[in-house]
Amino acid sequence: MAAARRTLVTGLLTLALGLVLWLFGSDEQVLVFTPSKLGVVLMVVGGLEAGYGLYRGRRDDAARG
Repeated sequence: MAAARRTLVTGLLTLALGLVLWLFGSDEQVLVFTPSKLGVVLMVVGGLEAGYGLYRGRRDDAARG
């Protein structure tokens, strides 16, 4: 269960970081990328990772009985 919880927390933190970049990075440009576009990518990746953490947690609970 600890690995599933760690995956869930990491996904939520990535999602939150992406949200901050998306909200506050719209008028900046850093070398090759725009922070708002990077924020959208991080939100998608974080959401997928959080979903996988939930899935792993449910699967581990079901395996225990």
